[in-house]
Amino acid sequence: MSENLAGLQRETTALSERTAALRNTHTMYPDDAEGTAEAALAELEYAERLLNDAGAQLARAHSQPGPRRQNDDDRNLLRAVFTELSVPVVLLDHEGYIRRINNAGAAQLGSAPGYLTGKTFAHFVDLRKRAAMQSWLAAVLRGDGPASLESRLAQRGWAEDVHLTLTRLELPTEPNPLVLVAMSPPMNGAEEEAPSPLEPEVEDQVVVLAARRLDVLTRMTRLLLRSAGPGGAGEPLALADAAELLADSYADWVVVDVCDLPTDPGVARRAVVAGPPDAAPGVREEVAAVSPGGSEIPGEVLGRGQSLLFPLIEDESVLGSAGSGAPLLAVLGAGSLLSVPLRGSRGVRGALTLIRRSNRSSFRLADLGLIEEIGEHIGLALPPRPVP
Repeated sequence: MSENLAGLQRETTALSERTAALRNTHTMYPDDAEGTAEAALAELEYAERLLNDAGAQLARAHSQPGPRRQNDDDRNLLRAVFTELSVPVVLLDHEGYIRRINNAGAAQLGSAPGYLTGKTFAHFVDLRKRAAMQSWLAAVLRGDGPASLESRLAQRGWAEDVHLTLTRLELPTEPNPLVLVAMSPPMNGAEEEAPSPLEPEVEDQVVVLAARRLDVLTRMTRLLLRSAGPGGAGEPLALADAAELLADSYADWVVVDVCDLPTDPGVARRAVVAGPPDAAPGVREEVAAVSPGGSEIPGEVLGRGQSLLFPLIEDESVLGSAGSGAPLLAVLGAGSLLSVPLRGSRGVRGALTLIRRSNRSSFRLADLGLIEEIGEHIGLALPPRPVP
């Protein structure tokens, strides 16, 4: 057993060296990406075989009688092999939760192994790719064989296309099958719809973020002051201008819903939808066609008058569905969302919902505070409700 483990460790070390060489080659010669990717896939398949061998040896160590100290040493060595393997790998339980993740896998997902353990792996997959990944995961768990697919990871301000290899594992010590997920660079080059470029690193600097918030608030104040005018005789508030301002400077999509009935704030109409200039044809109309009260957001904001913040969107159905049945958030490529009430002098007048795509930094509490203030100003600037 010890000889087998020593051989496994030697093979793992050699694999790490070859993987590092491939990574350096890809960096120096990006034009040869196709050949490098094919070699990386071969190494990934070999890493999968190594992990399967390690799992089989671990299972035999549990089933064979022997000194307990020897078994503990073997398990520790296998755990170290898994942790230090240069290929990003994740071990999922039968419900899709992360059971174990190695250091390379944690770096791929942008967090620490301790934080990631126990989380649902699907939540780290972009909304557009999530349903397909879950279907393949279910098929692998059913025993339909391993799966290989192109996917996309998206989390808190970054997005990356990856190639996922899913393999079912059955261990004598586990009542249910497990799934090993190996991550590697995409094999088909650029996606049909290339992801938008990520925001620059300066986006995370506190001073720049504070300056951006102040600029947005200042521009919105000027817009609202025009609607007030001297003695309250200004121009009517242009909700479309306010939404476009926020979509241009602070979010990707902005949805404004307005309540016309003072007795029932849950009855609202979708007043304005603003989006990015590169939005696909018809998407704006899809969002505008959804009834505000027919979805969790903004229905809950309108009904309870409380703000909602989703730094990480886990349920893609909260904004409703498009005419095709696809969740709107998936259609929009959403990564984070916040929704605040438009609160006037006589209660909730509507809801303001902002959405950022998955390649941008997530909304934070500071963003929620700013948009809540803007929402209150817009609510006060709205014209009086019609007399019933």
